[in-house]
Amino acid sequence: MIEILLRNAGHVLCMTETSSELSGVDLRLRDGIIAEIGTGLETTGEVIDASRCLVTPGLVNTHHHLFQTLTRAVPRAQDAALFGWLTTLYPIWARMGPEEMRVSAEIGLAELALSGCTTSSDHLYLFPNGARLDDTIEAAAKVGLRFHPTRGAMSIGQSKGGLPPDALVEDEAAILEDCLRVIDTFHDPRPGAMVRVGVAPCSPFSVSRELMRDAALLARDKGVRLHTHLAENDEDVAYSLAEFGCRPGQYAEELGWTGDDVWHAHCVKLDAEEIALFARTLTGVSHCPCSNCRLGSGIAPVAQMVEAGVPVGIGVDGSASNDSGDLLAEARQAMLLQRVSQGPDAMSARAALRLATRGGAQILGRDDIGWIGVGARADLALWPLDAIEAAGSWDKAALLLAGPRRVRHLFVEGRQVVRDGVLTTLDLPVAIETQNRLAAALAS
Repeated sequence: MIEILLRNAGHVLCMTETSSELSGVDLRLRDGIIAEIGTGLETTGEVIDASRCLVTPGLVNTHHHLFQTLTRAVPRAQDAALFGWLTTLYPIWARMGPEEMRVSAEIGLAELALSGCTTSSDHLYLFPNGARLDDTIEAAAKVGLRFHPTRGAMSIGQSKGGLPPDALVEDEAAILEDCLRVIDTFHDPRPGAMVRVGVAPCSPFSVSRELMRDAALLARDKGVRLHTHLAENDEDVAYSLAEFGCRPGQYAEELGWTGDDVWHAHCVKLDAEEIALFARTLTGVSHCPCSNCRLGSGIAPVAQMVEAGVPVGIGVDGSASNDSGDLLAEARQAMLLQRVSQGPDAMSARAALRLATRGGAQILGRDDIGWIGVGARADLALWPLDAIEAAGSWDKAALLLAGPRRVRHLFVEGRQVVRDGVLTTLDLPVAIETQNRLAAALAS
């Protein structure tokens, strides 16, 4: 039995259905779950003083491309829109291999952990030079985060009218075969699972109609979730209208890509009819505000989605379009953009944090994380209320307004991944040195 007692928590944001908040309570973490919440609890295990901390559920990242941490701030891609950005970076990514995939995932997941994230999905859709999904799963196990890797794919290269170079696309039968392999090898459907695999063709403009349909059939046969990019910007919508004769939401519906086992990234350009479709079918959306800003894609209508009943979570997207992997900053940006576009009461700090916790858990199909209560998994972020960013704050629980910006402690499945602001599972200076060496090699 492994037990840790968080003593006298300064404030606890539970993110339960009733959105309860607690102060001055103890939390007993035992064998991966929150076993008890009360006052004056005793333990023979480790005791951590939480009196100067805000405790929240661990944040849940619903969209990332971890391999892109090796290509931050690439000069020729800094000022491009989505399609030009992709065509600039594809040849660089084509030179990666297994080591690049593993190391970039370690760095990306470490960055997420320090920003309070305990669960991350990843959309890996290219596999050059022998790289496999296994490389990122290995990295997640090392860092210690709960992981939802998705087996992405591209199958239509430039010679067939697609965006990616032919060297980065795969045979569709081989794609489906490898999806089966990684699901059978790694997917764990049990409560508390540390790894769950999804199926994720990259986008409607990089795979065929047949692969989209076959991927949905395969995923449902295996009981796993579906993920892709959709309606990211005006170019994306124009492509759909020209090639498929319909808007992205309609295309998704025709091919079986709506339902409560599906979540789409971005959805910046969903119209009212598509929002109603997603609400009716409980199709999820991963909102990636910083990347959407960086690429000039627009402001997603998140307030309207939430009001309509669309399940929404937050994603950092790849570090080649965000240049950061800070999930707390992403949630703050989501709040600010909705206020810019809809008015100052469009989204509260607590509502945005809910998207980054319970909202993200919902679209990943998890009811065991994203909230704090007896029986929930022990995925917790402890934020220092005595940090300079929070000094003078009247509402210490309004985390996205006054801060702090980095966790003091982070627990995943009851195991401490961050202690006193330092990652416990990875020699971060060594990993950063390796990352910079690999990035320099790609740049040269």
